[in-house]
Amino acid sequence: MSHTPPKDEQPEILDDEVESSRAPLLEHLTELRSRLIWSLLALSIATIGCFFFAQDIYEFLLNPFARMAQEIRGTKLDFIYTAPMEFFFAKLKLALFAGIFVAFPFVAWQVYAFVAPGLYKNERGAFWPYLVLAPILFSTGAAFVYYVMLPMLARFTVGMELTDSEVANITMLPKVADYLSLVMALMLAFGISFQLPLILTLLGKIGVVSSEGLSKGRKFAIVGILGFSAVFTPPDAISQVLLAAPVLFLYEIGILSVKMIEKKEAQREAASTAE
Repeated sequence: MSHTPPKDEQPEILDDEVESSRAPLLEHLTELRSRLIWSLLALSIATIGCFFFAQDIYEFLLNPFARMAQEIRGTKLDFIYTAPMEFFFAKLKLALFAGIFVAFPFVAWQVYAFVAPGLYKNERGAFWPYLVLAPILFSTGAAFVYYVMLPMLARFTVGMELTDSEVANITMLPKVADYLSLVMALMLAFGISFQLPLILTLLGKIGVVSSEGLSKGRKFAIVGILGFSAVFTPPDAISQVLLAAPVLFLYEIGILSVKMIEKKEAQREAASTAE
């Protein structure tokens, strides 16, 4: 028989349960605060360090665009800034952008160390590949912008110059801040887009999506990808196609990856049923 405590003892039992649940919650919040502080500290140190190399990083990002522009027009491209502190703030913005890349491995480790105790051993093993592949895919998207997009944008924009007009010459004089904003927006758009197969694989692993559902929803995915390309790229068809085409290809890779996961799950279930 179950023993029910007297009514006067029940409040004490409830208080004990509240206290026992409060202690681990406070420990988790304390650990979370500690890891956030360490992550922000790492980001701050990385940003300060990158600021000393901001001009070199800017020249590196400028290189593919400027080289293609010089090859087309025959003279070196001039970049300008129209506000006294514009170039300084552009370098500060670039230092923060580069600092995120540098500090990401440490921040990712802090995230993993915080959530790992709450995962099973097999879940921790499955979590690692996603943690490693995410920056690799993001870097691949950024490299695509650097080696493919920027030279093509230079060819497109410099090709619109009018240097033999009888009325007036029209030449491009890009601002340093505008160019940096363009490069950062493109790298973020492509870096995030290249995460698509990883996201679809993760959703397929937890059963949120299926390969059949992704295949049937391909036409909606195409519309969504084209809309995303129109928003996050410059307003020209070349940039939009250059983003949409690889993302559609990555969507198909995501479908194949989900199919492989479903096949493995079916084999595992068949093996367990046979036992």
